[in-house]
Amino acid sequence: MTDTQTDPMQGWPHADDTGVMTGVELDERGYPTEAAMHEALKAVLDPEIGINIVDLGLVYGVTAEDGVAHVRMTLTTMGCPLTELLHQQCTLVLARLPNIDDVEVEFTFSPPWSTDMMSPEAKEELRAMGFNV
Repeated sequence: MTDTQTDPMQGWPHADDTGVMTGVELDERGYPTEAAMHEALKAVLDPEIGINIVDLGLVYGVTAEDGVAHVRMTLTTMGCPLTELLHQQCTLVLARLPNIDDVEVEFTFSPPWSTDMMSPEAKEELRAMGFNV
C-alpha cells in the first residue's frame, strides 16, 4: 500500500503530525496530481450506497490551482438530500493534501450519472448486495 492509499484500518490516508497526507504524488507546481486527488477521494463514501464516490463514477474531474482543489462531480439522483454531507467530506479529505488550502465542489447533472460510470469492482460489490447492475 502506498502512502496515498486509504488505510483500511483507519479509513483515512496516512498523515503526518500536522494532519497533512504524506507520500502524495505532486506535480511540477507542487500540487497533488489528479491521480493522487482521486485516490484521496476514495475515502469519501456515498452514505446511501456505502461505496466510494470515485468507484461509483460520481467524480467527473479534480484539479488544483492557486492552493484550491476544484472537484466537479455528480450525484446518483437529482435532489439528493446528502449533497452537503458529500461536499463536507470532499473538503475534509482534499484539504489534508499538501499545498491545498481550500476546496470548491461543483455539482452537475450533465452528463447524468448512470451505473455504466461505475468501476467493475463497484458493480460487483452492488451485485453482491443484490442490486442488478
